[in-house]
Formats: sequence, structure tokens, C-alpha cells
Amino acid sequence: MVTALKKEQFEEIRPGVKVPAKDTILTPRFYTTDFEAMAEMDISVNEEELQAILEEFRADYNRHHFVRGEEFKESFDSIDGDTRRLFVEFLERSCTAEFSGFLLYKELGRRLKDRSPVLAECFTLMSRDEARHSGFLNKAMSDFNICLDLGFLTKSKNYTFFQPKFIFYATYLSEKIGYWRYITIYRHLEQHPEDRIYPIFKFFECWCQDENRHGDFFDAVMKAQPKMLNDWKARLWCRFFLLSVFATMYLNDIQRFGFYKAIGLDAREYDKHVIEKTNDTAGRVFPIVLDIENPEFYQRLEVCVTNNEKLREIVNSGTSKFLQLFQKLPLYFSNAWQLIKLYFIKPIRVDNLEGTVR
Repeated sequence: MVTALKKEQFEEIRPGVKVPAKDTILTPRFYTTDFEAMAEMDISVNEEELQAILEEFRADYNRHHFVRGEEFKESFDSIDGDTRRLFVEFLERSCTAEFSGFLLYKELGRRLKDRSPVLAECFTLMSRDEARHSGFLNKAMSDFNICLDLGFLTKSKNYTFFQPKFIFYATYLSEKIGYWRYITIYRHLEQHPEDRIYPIFKFFECWCQDENRHGDFFDAVMKAQPKMLNDWKARLWCRFFLLSVFATMYLNDIQRFGFYKAIGLDAREYDKHVIEKTNDTAGRVFPIVLDIENPEFYQRLEVCVTNNEKLREIVNSGTSKFLQLFQKLPLYFSNAWQLIKLYFIKPIRVDNLEGTVR
């Protein structure tokens, strides 16, 4: 019964190997950058902190953490129906995001090896962590009779080019929001073990410490490049990346609220908590944070949620693609308008608080 359900829900490249999710504005992306510009960066302003972080990476605190124990040998056929589909989607999205980090960090480690050895070794050791994470998640997918072909994913995904400073903004936020997502789920399930429907959640406490250390690395790199943080353009770009990361997470998670319900969480409250914590954390390095207390912030995100529900209804309506395009256009414009309005909500300046306890 479960196998039949799985085959109906997931398109396969070959038996047991899932076709990767199609690229959309909300799916995890693969990145590349200007490796020459990265190699030429002068990190001497903050090299002492970067050396300390490198020593933490070398210590490899989680080298023995990602080991599947007896609890993974049981059957998980009890997780079925829509919950099963959403759970596999969660594992796939997480695996793809971690694998994206692995590819980028590995290439940076290789390209910078002879030019910037401290950065190169940090990137190489972070790629080690990301490889463990993605491999562990992909193995978890196999418990549901499906997995990803990561080699195929490497060749089939489109790569987005970002200048180094944009890579730092994006990956810093990705790592820090990953920390708050994992630790929030872990702490909830620690208090409510009856909601721990799958053993992977037991690994989230140590796992999120990898994310946190990675985020600290990007924090230190940006502090070694003051121009990335100290002018009006930096404030505009930091606002853009904060909004992009928060909106993407919110729209994805509310769409998949059933997954969070299955582990005893309310998707909206969970996301609001993660956004609040990540926004506060970002204020330790970014010159601005978003005014998430402004009533417009979530009101406009909810308009996008409603628009996306209507878009899915149109896709599933069976009408012609041509007609669907005209039905979708007003919703696309509405989403764009909501995000533009969100961008122009006045942010909160925190650069004048640097060095204080916030």
C-alpha cells in the first residue's frame, strides 16, 4: 500500500531514485562565484578570529555524530499519505540545500588553496560537514523507499552566480536560519517526545552547532571586509537578503503546514519564532535588521500565502496553459507588489550598537 502510494506521488529517474524537484523561486539554489576576487581578499583585519574558527573546524566535534543506530532499522510505513509526502519533501529540500553548500565550499577550498590557505581550509572543512549532512538526509529518504542521485543533481541543477559579498550575505543567513530551525525543532521534541515520529530529529542539537559555526565563519569574513557592511549599499543589500530568506522560508513552510503539524508544531508560530531569532542574530554583524514587529510584515506575507494557494488551484484546474497564464498574472503582480512594499518598510539601524550587548 505504501509503496503504491509512493510511486504515485514521486516521479522517478529509475526505481527508488527520485526526480529532483523542479527549480522555482522557492527551491534551494546552487551557487557559484568569482573565485579570483575571493582569493584576493585581505582577511588580515580579522585573521585572529578566523584562525580560532579554523581550530574549531579542525576539532571536528561531530565526527562520530552522524551514525545511524538501531532506531533506523524499524519500519516507517506508519508515516503515510500526505504526511509521508510532506516528510520526503522536507528531507529532499534539506538534502538539496546541504548538498548545495557542499559543492560551493568544496570548490572554494580547491580554488583558494594556494592563494588564501586559511579561507581555503575553512571552506574545505565546512564542505566536509555539509557532505555529512546531505548524505545523512539522503539516507533518511531511503527509509521511505526513495532517494536522490546527488551526482545527477550536480549536473542537472542550474547554478546562480553571486559576487563574493552576496555569497557571504546569503550563506551567513542560510547557516544561521538553519541553526534556529534545527534547534527550535529539537527543543520542541525534547519537551514532547511523543511527537518525534522519526529518529533523525534526535541528531538536530549537534547538527545545528555545525550550522552555527559556519555562520560564525561568514560573520568573521564579513568583519574582515568592512566595505561589505559599512556603507549605504550594504544596508540596502542586507535588507534585500533578510527579506528574501524570511519570505522564502515563510511561504514554503506555510504551504507545507501539514509536516509541522505532524511533529506538533504550528507552522506560522514556528516560522515567526525562527524569523525573530535569526533577525536578532543578524544584527550582530549586519548594519540593519528588519522591523518584523511592524503589523504590515506578516499581513503582506499572508497575502502572498493566499496568492500562492490560488496559483496552485489554477495549476490543478485542468485548464489550458494559455488560459492559466492570464489567470496567474494578477497573482504574480500582487506577490511582487507585496514584496516591494515589505522591502520599503523602514528597517532598524543596529550598526551604531556595534560592540554592545543586544
